[in-house]
Amino acid sequence: MNNPQNFPYHAPSVQTGLQVSETNIPQLVGQVYEAAPAAERTRMIAHLMKPLGVLSLVAVANGIFAKARFRSTWPDMQLRLEDVGNVQVTDVVALVDRVQQVSVEAVDGLVQLLAGSPLLAGSAAAAMLVTVLVQRSRTRRAEDVSARMG
Repeated sequence: MNNPQNFPYHAPSVQTGLQVSETNIPQLVGQVYEAAPAAERTRMIAHLMKPLGVLSLVAVANGIFAKARFRSTWPDMQLRLEDVGNVQVTDVVALVDRVQQVSVEAVDGLVQLLAGSPLLAGSAAAAMLVTVLVQRSRTRRAEDVSARMG
């Protein structure tokens, strides 16, 4: 199990309830990706690619995700392990950044994917990411309720 003390993200800001910056989430996802086995990396990338069209995928990380999308089966995206093997952490960070612009809910959906993965259960980065995404989702829901009432 990874030592949370070695994790570069500032956990106290999450524990004290301060707003999590949207810019921190892509780096957290990148850390989870880096620690994940190949099968989990494939699931993460496929999940993150779903809300993006081909043109968006072309614009991210020199088109590496668009190339993988074109090689996958249609309409069900089945990424090949060799496609995922070429993806670097910086590519995943760029993908998450783009996905957040299109669908914050898609990024928040990583919670179910990570929570259901016994392979990532011991990852401090995955635990931190789940915490941050759940907090962000709760904050957004509270803001939505407040906006409807006021």
